[in-house]
Amino acid sequence: MGRIVKQLSETTTKYYWYPGEKQEWIRAVIAVGSGGAAGALMMLLTRDSLVAVTVGCSVCLAVAGFNFGRRDAKALGGFPDLNDKAARRAAVAHTGRAVWRASVHGLGGAVAAIVVLNLPHTGWLADWLLPVVPAVVGALAHQTGMIWSQLASTVETTGPAAAPTPKPSTD
Repeated sequence: MGRIVKQLSETTTKYYWYPGEKQEWIRAVIAVGSGGAAGALMMLLTRDSLVAVTVGCSVCLAVAGFNFGRRDAKALGGFPDLNDKAARRAAVAHTGRAVWRASVHGLGGAVAAIVVLNLPHTGWLADWLLPVVPAVVGALAHQTGMIWSQLASTVETTGPAAAPTPKPSTD
């Protein structure tokens, strides 16, 4: 939960609460803005609304999917051990946030498919393939975001790996 604090006078402070963190809202605006910019650029270049909307939705879902992937990887790293009751409650909270992110990401793909499908078009490609392109791009970006956040992590071992023992021959 985020908050904005405004000091109205020396004795009065007003708090504005909003869901999520400010940084995540900024990332969401960047995703929508980049998708809108890509769609507008494609509309200028191709004059085809089907291609422009497909590219715009794909870019939007790619940026959002990358951000969701990074957040999911971060949440998996902080997932508690399930030995005591407080840890189980924390696990339920982690799971609830993961379900929320998955629902939003899935809803974004579904909305993109509906928007692309309802544009004026003809042909098998526009009916069956183009509506799922933004969702597939978003899912691949989600996986890329999860891998990207794991690239910076290191693992320590107690020592070098043991050499494999050769099996005796049965000749």
